[in-house]
Order: sequence, then structure tokens, then C-alpha cells
Amino acid sequence: MARHTARWLTGSVRNKLLAIALLPLLVVFPLMLLALALWGNAAYDRLLITKVRSDLAVARGYFDQVLTEVGSGTQGVADSRALFDAWQALHNAPGSAKAAPTSALAQQLSAARARLGLDLLVLYDAQGHAIARDQIDATTDLPPMPTALALASQGTRARPQARLLLLGPEALAALAPQLRPRVMVPLVPTRNAAPTDRSAEDRAMVALTSVPVRDGAGQTVAMVVGGLLLNQNLDFIDHINRIVYPDGSLPFGSQGTATLFLDDVRITTNVRLFQDQRAIGTRVSQTVRDRVLGQGQTWLARAFVVNDWYVSAYEPLLDAAGQRIGMLYVGFLEQPFRLVRYALLAVTGLIFLLAMAVSAWFSLRWARSIFRPVEQMNRTMQRVEDGEAHARVGGLPVHDELGALAGHLDQLLDVIDDKTRALQRWGDELDLKVAERTQALEASNASLQLAQQQLVKSEKLAAIGQLTASIAHEVNNPIAVMQGNLDLMRETLGAQGVTVRDELRLMDEQIERMRLIVTQLLQYARPTEYAGYTEALDVNQLVDDCLVLVQHLLAKTGIEVQRDLRAIHTAGVNRQELQQIVINLLINAIQAMPEGGVLRLSTHDLPDGVALTVQDSGPGLSPAVMERLFRPFFTTKNDGNGLGLWISVGLVERYGGSLAASNRSDGLTGAIFTLNLLSEPQAPAAASTQDGHPGPQSG
Repeated sequence: MARHTARWLTGSVRNKLLAIALLPLLVVFPLMLLALALWGNAAYDRLLITKVRSDLAVARGYFDQVLTEVGSGTQGVADSRALFDAWQALHNAPGSAKAAPTSALAQQLSAARARLGLDLLVLYDAQGHAIARDQIDATTDLPPMPTALALASQGTRARPQARLLLLGPEALAALAPQLRPRVMVPLVPTRNAAPTDRSAEDRAMVALTSVPVRDGAGQTVAMVVGGLLLNQNLDFIDHINRIVYPDGSLPFGSQGTATLFLDDVRITTNVRLFQDQRAIGTRVSQTVRDRVLGQGQTWLARAFVVNDWYVSAYEPLLDAAGQRIGMLYVGFLEQPFRLVRYALLAVTGLIFLLAMAVSAWFSLRWARSIFRPVEQMNRTMQRVEDGEAHARVGGLPVHDELGALAGHLDQLLDVIDDKTRALQRWGDELDLKVAERTQALEASNASLQLAQQQLVKSEKLAAIGQLTASIAHEVNNPIAVMQGNLDLMRETLGAQGVTVRDELRLMDEQIERMRLIVTQLLQYARPTEYAGYTEALDVNQLVDDCLVLVQHLLAKTGIEVQRDLRAIHTAGVNRQELQQIVINLLINAIQAMPEGGVLRLSTHDLPDGVALTVQDSGPGLSPAVMERLFRPFFTTKNDGNGLGLWISVGLVERYGGSLAASNRSDGLTGAIFTLNLLSEPQAPAAASTQDGHPGPQSG
């Protein structure tokens, strides 16, 4: 392949100029497009990650605000005068009359819970015994405060804030048994999730706060516990989604989603499993779980969420003890942005292609203005060499040095033509004078005739010498002018002349050829032929060509030919020599099946070449035959000379290949010949005398 490329470049000025004009376009422009595509893709990804990072910050801000509202709302209830008066009435009432104050407290808590949008509101005494719950029908027999609530104390009185807690079924039943139906979340099998033996999530994620109720002396007389259950809290998560992704905030039809995780389970989400079914109970992938819950890091990347790819952000949620108990997630569909990215890349590529096409068009036009005059001058010289003495370059549309050189060439050809005609005319006149003088001296004696012949010869030589000297004098002047202009052109161009160095050398050679015309006139060199070169051959096509050549032998025996030609690589050998080898193998296979059979031809690629296999269904090769198969003068046929395979091996090994024989191993009879050839064309090696293999002359 490299040899063909070099031959293509050195064979024509046109090809060189085309390569100079087009190679920068075919190399630089694609590299620029690739760099722009890589940079644009990375920048686009960074923009999406920046977008989802800001979305997560907004969602976290609202989440913290909800925790603050739960804390401040509960504190407002604890600081209310009405609650203190109701508690004091209950505290001062005798044991038999506590039902009415308890009911009043329950009504007051229920009204406050509804007003604040909380899920639970419970009043405990200072020792942790339940006094009243936010349910009107609650009895006085209430369970004590769960131990987990000790961690739910607010941060400061100035900025109260609820804390996240995980409550088991018993702890939640002690606080708010009416919330138990919302807690149980069946687990849905999810692709790429971490393995688990659980079938349901029965723990509750609650935003809780406990605020003391103080008397006039500042002593704590009771505790108000308020909380918001996050399990299946659809209003809460939908409100986050509306804040982070309001209508029209995402372009290209993308959809935003938000989710709360308890551990790795979605306990409330607006991600859809299918149609209107929310993906509650599905789980996050193990990769995200390990990064966020295992390492405590924030995930900012694309992730597969339930059934599609999203640009996602996951942040760990910590409980009151600082333990990671869940995750807050926001994200938006990646597919619309991916399609827009592809569209932008396609538009950019189209713009680059149009720019390449326009640039190539202008480059080709400018290159054509250089190589067309050179080609026209070369064709003119070829026509003159072929005998067209009146061939001329003619007028050229260019007015540069090439146009001037073409004019000088036409002038030189005119001078040569005039001098040639003059030489022919003077020769005719000389012949006429010689004939007249010969007639005048016919009566002279032998000595006079001899003197006459010597005189005629001397006169002819003198005339030819005079004419040759005259032509050389007249023609050398324009040649000198052309050579001077060419040298001036080379000096004027200076370093820029490197791009047309080969063209200037070509002109030097043409001027030298004109000098040879002056000195030799009628003698011209004829290029010699080069035979035996290697080339990159399509082995599949060569097999088809060889089958045509042996078709008459196949027709006589009724052999079925099976082809399995799958090779894509080429073989670097000489075509005639490879054809000789393949035909020899085909004839041997045909002669091995005189009563008919199956001839199977197959090709396949090797790492550095191609393999050709010829398989017959004949009797196969015996061990004795196999041992002497490739030796010279060994044959199993009465009319053979035993040199075919020996010569074939020598031809193959000259190009670095190999030829091997074996019997079929599939339980059937028959021989298999495998020919391995290299793809890179190699010149024939020097003649070898090892192992009895022939050198190049035997091919």
C-alpha cells in the first residue's frame, strides 16, 4: 500500500499539487472537529452537572425550611398560654375529673396539628409520661415517651429546628398509631440494587422536635413533641419538585423529579414506575448507595433511575446522632439534552464539512492553474517525440513564469522545425550536386572514380557538420534563454520554490532533452519495462479467476465447487506467480478426484496476512507421500514430473509465506493444502538454495 501511495505521488505533478492542497483539509479540519466535539461534550456535561447541583441546593434549602417550620410550629404550641392553662387545669383536677381536661388538651393539640400541617403532636409530662395526643378519641392510657425522642431536642430557642429520626414500628405506635398504614412500603425488585433479604420497609423517617413547656418560674413542666412523617408524604415531595422544577424551567421537554430515600428505598417520590404508578418501594443502585450512604459523598452525575437515565444529584440525610439514614435526590431526564447535544454536534459537523468542501473547491482551482500548463507542455513534448513536428503548446491563460516558459518552448520547437527542414533541403541539394558530378565523371578512370567517391563523402560530411553546427548555434541560444529564465525563477522564488522543486527539475530535464534533440536529431530513448513486481492482491478475486482457467477440467469430472471466501486482507505477491501456485493446487485436487467429489475453497484473514485453503474429497495423503510431498521429482502420477509443489513452495517462501499439507480431521477422506501469505507487499528475496527450494529463476 505504501509503495502504491509513493508511486501515485511521484508519478504526476497533478497528484503532488492535489496532495498539497487537500491533505491539510483532510487532516486539520477533522482534528479540529474532533477537538471541538470532545470539548463541547465535556462542557455540556459540566453545565448539566452545575444545573443539577444548584437544583439540589434549592431542594435542600426547602427541606431545611420544613424542618425549621416543624420546630418553630411546635415551639409556638409549647409557648401558647392556652396550652399552659389547659395543662394546669388537668394538673389541678382531681383524679376522677381528669377526663374533661384531657379531652380539651387533645382538641387543642388536634387543632394546632391541623393548623401547622403536622402529622403528630403529643404532650408529655416532665417525667416522659404521655398526657394527651392530638386525637380527640385518645384515651388517658398512653404509652411513655420513646427513648429515641431524647435526640429530637431543638438546637436553640432562637432558631428551633426539627431533627430526622428513624422510628421502629413500636416507637411510631407509641407516638401516632394512625400513621402506621403510611409506613409499610413493600420493596420492588430493582435492577442494579444491592442484594437484600427484606421484602418490605417498616421503619419510619420522621422530622421530630421536642419543646419544653415552662411555668412562670421557668421550670419545665411538660414536653410537646411535634413531627412530620416523610414516608409516602406525596404532598411534601411534590412541593419540593414544584419549587425546584417549576413549569417551563427545563427545556426540550425534560422532566424533573425529586425523591426521599430511607436507607436505599424510595419512601416518597414523584418518579413514575409506569404511567401514574409512583416508584415507591424501588431502590437505588448499589453504586450510588455505596458512594452516598457508604462514603457520605454527594453524587453529581448521570444515573439510571428506575427505568431511564437522569442527570442526578444525591445527598445523604443525617439523623440527630449524625448517622446517615437516607438520601435526598433531585434530577431531570437526560434524553432530551442528549438529543440536543447530538443535534449540535451534527450541525457543527455539517458546518465543518461545508467549510471543507468550499476550501477544497478553491484549493483545487488554484492547483489546477499550476499543473495544467505543465501537463500541456509535457504532452506537447511527447507528441513531438512521436513524430508530430508541428505540435505546439499554444496560448495559455496564465501570464506567470509557466506561461513564459511555454512561449519559449514553442519558439524553440519552431527553430528546431525550421532547421530540420533546412537540413533536409540542403541534403536534397547535396544529393543533386553529387549526382550531377557523378554523371560528369562517369567517363573517368578508376582512380578518378575513387577520388570522386572520396570527394563526395568529404563534401557530405562537411555539409552535415556545417548544418549541425548551424543548428546547434541557432537552437542553443533559445535554450540558453530558457535556462537563464529558469535559473532566475529559482532565485526569485527562493525558499518558496521548495513547493515547485519537482516541477523546476522537470523543466531542467526537458531542456536537457532538447539539447539531446539538437545533438542526436533522430534518436530517442525508449523506456525499459520492469517485470516481476509485487502488488497487493485480492485473493478472493484471484481464486475466482483461477477457477475460470480450470473450468474445463472441472466439467469433465463433475466436481462440485464450494466457496467460503471471507478474507478482507490482501496478499503482497506477484500476480502471475500466485496464479501459478493456485492453479497447480487446483489441478492436483481435481486429479485426486477422477470420479468426482467436492472441492472446497476457503479464505480467511490472518493477523498479518491471508490464508487460502484448498480441500478435496479424494483418498488423502499417506504417511509415505506426506514425507516426500514437497521434494523435487516426487510424483504419484504417471504423467507428472514431480516439480509442481516443489516450485510452489519456493515461490511462496520468497515472499515470506508458507505452504503446508494435511489430511482432513473431520472423519472424511481428503487432503487439505493451506497457503499462508503476508499482506505487506515484499520484493522477491534472493535466490535460495536451502532445502532444495528453487530461487527466483525457477518461478
